[in-house]
Amino acid sequence: MNITLRPIHPSDLPTFFEHIQDKEAQHMAAFVHEDPSDRAGFDSHWARLMASPRILKFAIEVDSELVGHIMSFDMPGENDQLDREITYWIDKDHWGKGVATGALQRFLGEEKTRPLNGRAAKDNIASIRSMEKCGFVLAAEERGFANARGAEIDEVVMRLG
Repeated sequence: MNITLRPIHPSDLPTFFEHIQDKEAQHMAAFVHEDPSDRAGFDSHWARLMASPRILKFAIEVDSELVGHIMSFDMPGENDQLDREITYWIDKDHWGKGVATGALQRFLGEEKTRPLNGRAAKDNIASIRSMEKCGFVLAAEERGFANARGAEIDEVVMRLG
């Protein structure tokens, strides 16, 4: 299995949209947009992502097949500071195969900002484990409203020093 990162192309967006339609994946990710099926909202969101030079973003491929994306961005933190955060999405058909861990390892070679945070629903053990394998440690536990679950849930903040 050959995991590679490459720049995101506009032609990747329909595949990303298809990936986020899976209800099980939405539930696991938990913190998705209010209406993941809103294509206009998706397109508007991705237009902002693609236009921002402060967002480091890559498509994830496995053996030349587009299977997800990974990125880092600035998120408001404590004392009006910006915290650097990662996010990734792997197509459900590729879960459990080491894709998230492999993609994150490669991404960390590109994203040099430290500390670097990653968040996950506390019950998303696979995502938490991928971050741990890449050196992230538990920094905090919080609660947040998860659109995919329609409720406030426990989440973890993982940090790479």
